[in-house]
Amino acid sequence: MTDERAAEAGHSLPVACRVNGAVCERPAPANRLLVHWLRDSLGLTGVHVGCDTGQCGACTVLLDGEPVKSCLVLAVQCHGRELTTIEGLAAADGTLHPMQQAFVDNDGLQCGFCTPGMIMRAVAMAADPPVDDDAIREALSGNLCRCTGYVGIVDAIREGLAAMQVPDGADRP
Repeated sequence: MTDERAAEAGHSLPVACRVNGAVCERPAPANRLLVHWLRDSLGLTGVHVGCDTGQCGACTVLLDGEPVKSCLVLAVQCHGRELTTIEGLAAADGTLHPMQQAFVDNDGLQCGFCTPGMIMRAVAMAADPPVDDDAIREALSGNLCRCTGYVGIVDAIREGLAAMQVPDGADRP
């Protein structure tokens, strides 16, 4: 049953939140996973459905600035909160976020399926940057890639975190 049909049937709840900086109000069935609400109701297909069990991290988004696996969160749990997906990182003019650009520059992807989740996890690392490559790998432990050896991913995150560092009092990109 689609979200709209469920809403008509009275089996949904209102979800009003900020998604990528914009106010969003859409109903969701009480049992609708956030990953499916984002993809099906909002068209944000950069949020990938991988394992649907919280194992792979392909569906990672930021919820109030913290990384969460959207296959483990109900859409209704986001009411009144702030969500950021991979689509919300680039500037309005198309300029990539520093972490996105670092992934491009450092070959931090191959097939690209895990990349949105990896980037979202990496962006969250900026709040408490890892001190070395081993700490980056540990912080990524919930995000899996089946194509790379993680070398380009770790290089990209190190470079992206450096690019995200800004003087105190300035806004982060």
